[in-house]
Amino acid sequence: MLNRRQFSMTAFAFAGLAAQSRAAAGGLMATASGYGPLQNDPAGLIDLPPGFSYQIISQLGEPMSDGYRVPDRADGMGCFRLDGGKLALVRNHELGPKHVSSGPLNAGAAVPEGTFDRVGDAAIPGGTTTLVLDGDTLAVEKQYLSLLGTIRNCAGGVTPWNSWLSCEESVAGPADGVGQSHGWIFDVPADAGKLVKAEPLKAMGRFVREAAAVDPRTGIVYMTEDRDDSLFYRFLPDVPGSLARGGRLQALAFFDKSIADSRNWASAVVMQPGSWHFTNWIDLDDPESPADDLRLRGATKGAARFARGEGIHWGDNELYFTCTSGGPAKQGQIMRYRPSHYEGTAQERSNPGRLQLFLESTDPAQYSYGDNLTVAPNGHLIVCEDQYEDTVDNHLRGVTPYGEVYAFGRIRVQTEPAGVCFAPDGKTMFVNLYSPTKTLAIRGPF
Repeated sequence: MLNRRQFSMTAFAFAGLAAQSRAAAGGLMATASGYGPLQNDPAGLIDLPPGFSYQIISQLGEPMSDGYRVPDRADGMGCFRLDGGKLALVRNHELGPKHVSSGPLNAGAAVPEGTFDRVGDAAIPGGTTTLVLDGDTLAVEKQYLSLLGTIRNCAGGVTPWNSWLSCEESVAGPADGVGQSHGWIFDVPADAGKLVKAEPLKAMGRFVREAAAVDPRTGIVYMTEDRDDSLFYRFLPDVPGSLARGGRLQALAFFDKSIADSRNWASAVVMQPGSWHFTNWIDLDDPESPADDLRLRGATKGAARFARGEGIHWGDNELYFTCTSGGPAKQGQIMRYRPSHYEGTAQERSNPGRLQLFLESTDPAQYSYGDNLTVAPNGHLIVCEDQYEDTVDNHLRGVTPYGEVYAFGRIRVQTEPAGVCFAPDGKTMFVNLYSPTKTLAIRGPF
């Protein structure tokens, strides 16, 4: 059993073996047995390995403690420890102006104070809900609306100050019939207890934002962008832990100028699976980007392109993020970034960080369209698939430190898994079924 630190060390030590195993498989990713064959779920919801079980702890339309109802399209999610042995789950809802009827408010309800934006007389229904659970029994003691009036809150990330960074995957604005510009990140305390006032952190940039991860040593925030020609961003806060006080936005580039494109879509593969590359970071001007051209200006200055950056997770002194449609087969990649010992300082250039193409899928049957991800207690990555076929066959995929892939779970309904995360003690994994919203708690021999 590997802890998170051992995962980092082992994955580095065996990067060469991972590449060898792929080559031995004729270019296909190696397959691991994982926890064993998936068992058929009699309820037809999710198949899991032997010894694992799940319970539904929240679902669409349930009345919440504040009088509102559980919204639809549950996406990214984070788990936090609260006082008294309690847990908090802060859960995104990827809703926009056209989803008012799927939101938390009843028709004709007054727009609550603190709501960021509205369409017509109605609150835009995107935002977050928070669940407070008993840490042992997982009984839901409270559910409430914690952020409202935002658009397509897709993913986000947990912070060292016990809050959830909720990200808007939309750059809609007044020209689209809404009152505010969107594309921001919002900081939602895990223990808010009620709807927070929605305050966009505009210095962190405006783009089709997907997810965020914070380095607890430095307070630097790393962010992904869900576009075919996306960049990978970092925000250097003026005061670590106080994002509202401003900072500097940058995009990742490679020292090797021949690797301006990590997507590997061209006939000649630019980045080899398992390969490491030194990085530098490019300052970005005008982060509020009213013309929605942040990624274009960054690429012109030399920033590297990525294929739909999505889920991101901070490990021990490194992070992982998915590129949903990366690779020659466009089935997805996982990148790993190891920061410099001098990350964000003037000394960084002489001792730069490095980025690795950790995994690249060539076979949709093994791994397809990875999205949200986390690290399990045994050190494996757990990745949510998000396929777009007429008949969806999405899985929770495990990835070992060797780069081997296995099925941890199979979703039996026509939706995607999302928001995968673990309780701080590692005993429970939580995951959302996107639509209709269901939040599951999974326990077993992790």
